[in-house]
Amino acid sequence: MMPPIDPHGLSAMPAPYWFVQFFKALGFTLHMVPMNLWYAGLLLAMVLHLCGSEHGRRFSGRLMTQMPVLVALGINFGIVPLLFVQVAYYKAFYSATILTAWFWLAIVGLLIPAYYGVYAYALGLRNEQAGLASWRKAAGWGAAMLFILIGFLFANGWSLMTNVGAWSRLWENHSVGGATLGTALNVADRTFWPRWLLMFGLALMTTAAWLVVDAAWFARKENETYRQWASSFAWKLHTAGAIWFAAAGSWYVFGAWQAGLRASMSTGWLHVLMIATALAPGLPWILMALGRKQAPRRATALGIALAQLGVLAVNATSRQVVQNLELKAYLDVAAIREEVQVSPLILFLAVFVAGLGVIGWVIAQAVKASATEPGQSGV
Repeated sequence: MMPPIDPHGLSAMPAPYWFVQFFKALGFTLHMVPMNLWYAGLLLAMVLHLCGSEHGRRFSGRLMTQMPVLVALGINFGIVPLLFVQVAYYKAFYSATILTAWFWLAIVGLLIPAYYGVYAYALGLRNEQAGLASWRKAAGWGAAMLFILIGFLFANGWSLMTNVGAWSRLWENHSVGGATLGTALNVADRTFWPRWLLMFGLALMTTAAWLVVDAAWFARKENETYRQWASSFAWKLHTAGAIWFAAAGSWYVFGAWQAGLRASMSTGWLHVLMIATALAPGLPWILMALGRKQAPRRATALGIALAQLGVLAVNATSRQVVQNLELKAYLDVAAIREEVQVSPLILFLAVFVAGLGVIGWVIAQAVKASATEPGQSGV
């Protein structure tokens, strides 16, 4: 185990502790919405295009035409949690990413062709009336695989960040003359695999929620049969995601957590948080189950979207708490001294709110462009 760091000897945090924790979790929650759609939704869309029903292929086409915007939103939302990781957790973050340097840098190299692949597929759907060219289909499959690989590398880096006990061993095995090679992977960490798989279950549930939202708010010009199929399929997909989430989550909590961590998370308000994290997927599932036999109404879809956002938020909060507990013996972030810099915080908040406003305007324009056809109800 690495010796603990004296938090008073570290650079002061330019923002209050609560501010860093709140925006790190909020940013990650917002990032997870589009990120989940790349992670599981993109693969699902490719499978449905290959062997899905007529309605499944229709949803596949709709999601893939939306994917370039979703990827852009996910990348930009991801800046927020990454910023606050580097503000408060830089000692752990840089240690982990130096050990895995080539894999961490590879994320950028993988993201660029994945993004191009999404665009190639989406443009083909819009412009090639006779059907997609084979190379565009290959680009879509390639993008789906690359995004899953990117998720693997991200999970590897974040799990190593708190696996402080493995740093010395990984450095010894991946260094020459005392210089690290940057070729380490954290796959021997027993928390890594369930964390990676748990995120896929969350991604399936988010994709299910998006299917309902899309059918209610953006697909009003689709026929009623398609929209009824969307409600039914979304419920089935969410059920599969919830089962996956429960299985991976149980493995993570009961098979991968250290006894001390599990004891800490089983006391007081942390126990309530852990139970809420486990039960949160039940609310969107119930809402989907109630409406699975009819076309989704806008109010219901909004409720499902907010419920799924709550699922992601409570998971982000739990993950933040667990991260702090795992690191506490090495780095107690809460004890780092603060020297609040007001001007940068005001600028950050102004840009953050303005960015959310722009995104809200873009969504409103998308809803307006898919305006209700005459004779159809908008609720």
